[in-house]
Amino acid sequence: MSVTSEMETYMSGILLALFQVIDIILQLYVYVLIASAIFSWLYAFNVINSSNQFVNSVGRFLYNVTEPVLNPLRRVLPNLGGIDISPIVVLLIIFFIQAVLHNTVYPALLQLTM
Repeated sequence: MSVTSEMETYMSGILLALFQVIDIILQLYVYVLIASAIFSWLYAFNVINSSNQFVNSVGRFLYNVTEPVLNPLRRVLPNLGGIDISPIVVLLIIFFIQAVLHNTVYPALLQLTM
């Protein structure tokens, strides 16, 4: 193996690890979005105790993690009455990014490592 070939294999390994980290972060954010939507429904219908300190801390965490992404979309999306479709749009964007990564980037990185 030449030095260039070893360097390409090393760099593709780093890129593959970076790809996997990005994929895990995107998947975790999907779970956080779903948890935030479910939490907001439970909170809105008084299923959970809103005066409980733990419930409030979980709600604040979910709000602080999702609002920076959802709020700009809410300004762009049309008003549909009481229905907020911004989490669905974000989920679709995340699924699109994951599909592009899995169908184009990942196979290319696997070819480089071999």
